[in-house]
Amino acid sequence: MYNRVKKLAKKSAVLGMTGLFALSLTACGSSEDAATTSKESEQEKTEISLYTGGSLNVKEFWQEVIPAFEEEHQNIDVELVFLPAGQGGQSTMDRLIAAKKANKDSEVDIYEGGLADIVVGEEEGLFTELNESNIPNLANVKAENLEGTNGLAVPHRASSVVLAYNSDVVKEVPETPEEMYQWIKDNPGRFAYNDPTTGGSGSSFVLTTIYNQLPPEAMNVQDESIMEDWDKGFDILSELDSYMYREGVYPKKNQGTLDLLANGEVDIIPAWSDMALEQLDKELIPENIKLKQLTPGFTGGPAYMMLADNGEEERTEAAETFLNYVLTPEVQETVVNKMYGYPGIEWEFLDEEMQKNFESVSGDYRIFNGGKLGEEVNKRWQKEIASQ
Repeated sequence: MYNRVKKLAKKSAVLGMTGLFALSLTACGSSEDAATTSKESEQEKTEISLYTGGSLNVKEFWQEVIPAFEEEHQNIDVELVFLPAGQGGQSTMDRLIAAKKANKDSEVDIYEGGLADIVVGEEEGLFTELNESNIPNLANVKAENLEGTNGLAVPHRASSVVLAYNSDVVKEVPETPEEMYQWIKDNPGRFAYNDPTTGGSGSSFVLTTIYNQLPPEAMNVQDESIMEDWDKGFDILSELDSYMYREGVYPKKNQGTLDLLANGEVDIIPAWSDMALEQLDKELIPENIKLKQLTPGFTGGPAYMMLADNGEEERTEAAETFLNYVLTPEVQETVVNKMYGYPGIEWEFLDEEMQKNFESVSGDYRIFNGGKLGEEVNKRWQKEIASQ
């Protein structure tokens, strides 16, 4: 537990007394000369918490943004509570749910999470409604990034899965999913995607293959009855299995496939845009690796910031100020420069040179809003594809 409002006081000592006590009380000196005391001056500082998790670059991003915010808003302190990948999301959501049920303060003011967290948060009544009246910069956010938020979240950065390919070998890059599937068949063993249970790029390949066979609106369906319509997509995945790297070997994690591409063991993979761009910039993978988005695109989406409904007015207002700050062009440029991500706001508000650098990967991506159906996809993939 920590104090939510810190009172910083400057106290001055009582000045020396003048005059001496005489033997008789009637000989006391003047009360004005007896003591002089300065009044306390207090300045209140509101402290809020930001709970987040993920890779180290997420932590480094907030460690840059928070001090800049506090410099501009010296009446607000932001405590970063960072939980590494695999330790953050569910434990924080469990904390919020438990506190709500017990009618207690979760001590979480802002939570950075995913679309599935918004769905749960709406069901449990965990988050405060956000709109342009309390977050004015929401007016600059891409409309598609607000889909599925139900007015409960700020989409402040995004990334998507794209094709990463060896430009020395691949001269005719697939433009569509169908062209990609044909390329895989024409070039046995030269394509890889990671086990979808171990990383989002492989998961996106699987989801895209399945939902490309369904109407566009199916991406927003959370009813389990849609599982009956997955057969065609799984048939394609099954057919492609023997044409994959080593006739059906699926690397672990997103980095696993990037390593295969960098080492020349395969020529095309699905990869996260931000992950690949960062490694290209830092020369961790060869410069001949290029990136391209398909049409229609792979899945991707924003990271969201939610404001916990804790009933603390001062903290709520401070948190709203912070959320609005994160959507300023200055912070959004940090998203691009430091995280290699897409901005949450429209590209038009950012530098033209920055927009040009992202042309190859900034095409339209699709957001999968199927909730727990993603887990069901992975279960079926493990049963039908991984076991082949």
